[in-house]
Amino acid sequence: MSDVEFMQQGPVAVMTLNRPSKLNTVTAAMAAEIKTLAERCNDEAGIRVVILTGAGEKAFCAGSDVRDLDNYDSAWTFRNRADYCDSIRSIRKPVICAVNGHAYGGGLELCLNSDIRLASTNASFCAAEIKLGWIGGGGVSFLLTHNIGASNAAKMLLTGEPVGSAEALQRGLVSEVHAPDALMPAAIALAGLIAERPPIAAQVAKDNLRAAYAMNLEMAVRYERDLQAVCMGTADAAEGRAAFSEKRSPRFTGR
Repeated sequence: MSDVEFMQQGPVAVMTLNRPSKLNTVTAAMAAEIKTLAERCNDEAGIRVVILTGAGEKAFCAGSDVRDLDNYDSAWTFRNRADYCDSIRSIRKPVICAVNGHAYGGGLELCLNSDIRLASTNASFCAAEIKLGWIGGGGVSFLLTHNIGASNAAKMLLTGEPVGSAEALQRGLVSEVHAPDALMPAAIALAGLIAERPPIAAQVAKDNLRAAYAMNLEMAVRYERDLQAVCMGTADAAEGRAAFSEKRSPRFTGR
């Protein structure tokens, strides 16, 4: 059985970190597998939405396997490794993170590099690296600050103390909190809803959200209108207008 399970249910792909006895910590081999699966998600047109979750009831992901870090021959080699957070961020399709337990260190960063985060009531979030003598390297400072504000991000990053699901919801770190047995059904239902939308428009919307982080208002509006024009030229946009006029459900094909 693989340490990273992958299955496809129609247009929805589910990627599961599968080392529950090790809190789903990520090894170098797993990072390479995540990179391969991310490329598969991008390449296969039949995949419209990706769900990322962890196996077991205790942890979503407790970050990198610390024992595995000693296998790098230098800090520079470690810096240039294939980073699993980069791989998740590289997925062009919408990514839903179903956080089923502890999301610590790189696990928190996996959440932040996803587009929508749903959590179970037993989930917790922690930028734990400072307790071990380093800081995160998967975009945690930038993404935390943009999601929960500078002061709340600083508190998490400087203390390394965990935040529970209720506070995570209050701060905007997650969109919804569910009972553990309701988490995956909620994620699958949301993924199914997004998969019904035109896939080009969904990917363009994701790209636009990412771009908005780095632009002022005038640049963001200009870029958004350029992307809107791209969408308006697709067959799916024509289908959407036709379905609206004919009072029927649209049939989007990703063209």
